[in-house]
Amino acid sequence: MGGVRVGLATVLGAVVLCAALTPTAGADPVPGSVIDVQPLPAELSLPGAAVAERIEYRTQWRSGAPAVGTGVLFLPPGPAPAEGRPVVAWAHGTYGIADDCAPSVRPRGPRDTAYLDHWLAQGYAVVAADYPGLGTEGIHTYLDGPSAANSIVDIVRAARTVEPGLSDRWVVVGQSQGGHAALHTAHAATARAPELDFRGMVATGAPSNLELLYPLGFPGFPDLGLEGLTAYTGYLFAGLRAARPDLDVNSYLSPLGVELLDAAESLCYEELDDRYGSVNVGQLLSRPLWDERFRSVFADYVGVPTRGYDRPLFLGQGLRDTMVPAPLSVKLAADLTAGGADLRFRPYPGDHDDTMFASLADTTPFVAGVFAG
Repeated sequence: MGGVRVGLATVLGAVVLCAALTPTAGADPVPGSVIDVQPLPAELSLPGAAVAERIEYRTQWRSGAPAVGTGVLFLPPGPAPAEGRPVVAWAHGTYGIADDCAPSVRPRGPRDTAYLDHWLAQGYAVVAADYPGLGTEGIHTYLDGPSAANSIVDIVRAARTVEPGLSDRWVVVGQSQGGHAALHTAHAATARAPELDFRGMVATGAPSNLELLYPLGFPGFPDLGLEGLTAYTGYLFAGLRAARPDLDVNSYLSPLGVELLDAAESLCYEELDDRYGSVNVGQLLSRPLWDERFRSVFADYVGVPTRGYDRPLFLGQGLRDTMVPAPLSVKLAADLTAGGADLRFRPYPGDHDDTMFASLADTTPFVAGVFAG
């Protein structure tokens, strides 16, 4: 049966590829349309996946400009249920912003492998977008939530073209950078893809309220003791520089800061952190970040919506998280609740990575419940 399945995918991929390459004259690319589909090499798959495919598809930047997205589709063993297999859209954490940092072209680490296998074991299909600019044209605009959200919604659309056995019911699950992306996805999903049945969101270790912190920065700003902060700042400011050239991000930076951003465009997280982890954020700056121009642009770029959610949300936070401090998420939870969100907020005693697995006792029934509801 496995050989038949791969053959069918190959034929279907050829069909959708031909369709994508012969659009109606003058038509804009349709978000979610498939460009190509290929079997994923075994070393890039998951132990629990019976089928693993890499999908190239059409999506959009936050501006609405067309973009090409890449990502993967994993299916568990066994036939899909008669009503279709529900979909978990995985929003990944920080790998970097260079093309070779894209998760679909790298073996997944033990943490993400075990976590995604858990969702496959529940009988769900898993799709995982790389986000625009990771492995495709353009610079990946790190923590650009609307662009990431577009790519996540659109890979669900693309996956349902590739695999007809998928249900229209889906949720988004994200960790760290992916938690930020998952929040934006939950905010946009119903309006962006009304033909799908979006059911809810899980986010753990999601960065938020950064627009309240970074504008406090100035040359000589003290070390905050946050793990990976300099590398994350490099990705964040490099993404902001690419997305908003009108801001002239380099004018706020020291020569060392410009060097970091340039390195961030080519180095994945481990190497960037190894090279610059001993540098304080204050050493990256040539002038304060608190002028109104920077504050306004930065808040628009990185902010998380706190109103307008129409599906249940689950937010998990580690109390010993030294990457995303708990007070930021407590404020986010309060703001979401005040904004009318149907929110479950759960703190856990561990650190940033611990929260993914500590929360499974709560998130597994949460996801099952929203799919059943």
